[in-house]
Amino acid sequence: MRRIQLTTAGESHGPGLTAILCGMPAGLKIDRDRLQQELRRRQHGYGRGRRMQIEQDEIEFRGGLRGGETLGSPICMWIPNRDFENWQTVMDPLEVDADKAEQRRLRSPRPGHADLAGGLKYARRDLRDVLERASARETAARVAAGAIARQLLARFGVEIKSGVRSLGPVGLDRPVPSWADLESMDDGSPLRAAYPELEKEMVELVDKAKQEGDTLGGSVTAIAHNVPVGLGSHVQWSEKLDGRIAQAVMSVPAVKAVEMGSALQVSRGFGNMAHDPIAFHQDLGWQRSSNRAGGTEGGITNGQDVVVTAYMKPISTLAKGLPSVDLDTKEPRISQYERSDVTALPAAGVIAEAMLALVLADALLEKLGGDSLSELEAHWESTRRLQRQWPRS
Repeated sequence: MRRIQLTTAGESHGPGLTAILCGMPAGLKIDRDRLQQELRRRQHGYGRGRRMQIEQDEIEFRGGLRGGETLGSPICMWIPNRDFENWQTVMDPLEVDADKAEQRRLRSPRPGHADLAGGLKYARRDLRDVLERASARETAARVAAGAIARQLLARFGVEIKSGVRSLGPVGLDRPVPSWADLESMDDGSPLRAAYPELEKEMVELVDKAKQEGDTLGGSVTAIAHNVPVGLGSHVQWSEKLDGRIAQAVMSVPAVKAVEMGSALQVSRGFGNMAHDPIAFHQDLGWQRSSNRAGGTEGGITNGQDVVVTAYMKPISTLAKGLPSVDLDTKEPRISQYERSDVTALPAAGVIAEAMLALVLADALLEKLGGDSLSELEAHWESTRRLQRQWPRS
């Protein structure tokens, strides 16, 4: 049974975003500055749209904390949308100006977006009712919740970083970044490139796409370091940790594929070069000479870095539009343009970090049990002692 549960609410141009995070243990001191830092990282990146200049995401806690410490109850967070003041007559939850709403109505769906499928599913004449929630703006709430999960994981030595592995064709020939690669990269660089020497070429490609009214995708790698052995399980399909990670990361907007470790590379070769040889050192314990598996075997963490790469399609909102259909006339029409990014890969990495943190925190709580941080820490010491003694009777 999952311990961590996250529910978010709110529309892109509505009053704001709500995140309700359940399952966090009592007694965890929350560093609000570090949480704000994660929200700022999500807004960073070359090729972002004007929305990032409008929003200055500030978190407000509305439940679950007292004196900055978790109580064990649901944590409720609120992030106001500054842009709401420009959209209130169209997006107010209770009263909408019908004429202005019609002017802002989305009537020619964007290929690749949720517009058409969502409109058909929920029977909405105005596709704005779909796009407002499908917008990646919602991920600010996820990053806020993930920042809390990260602070729990940090108490047990787990760190998480990410970097842009490729953008369009640039970087496709590079291997999966390592933890050392991500540690040495400049997190404040324009595109947070895992291989800094590619940054200039990536920036030039973004400029070219913007000039042509187009968008770009690519890949980001997120790595969790110092992850303990034994998170997840092999006994049921739904408990396999790599499957849970893949689902969480696939939910990041525009992500269409997820890779664990060096899965793509090893799938093209033979088994003798696909797996990670095992050794035992008296002082260091169980060791591997490689990490092609990406930190999990049989759905269980094996003590190595958990490495996950998300492949992001180009953003589906193109300034020059794509062939579509007018909902009213059923005649051909170019898809409508909504303010958007050329690429959001640097932000996608930060969101992937948040989702990875939420899954790992959930698995850690499953493994250790307990309702308070002090219980978790006691169980942690006991687990580590037993693992050091294994397989002695």
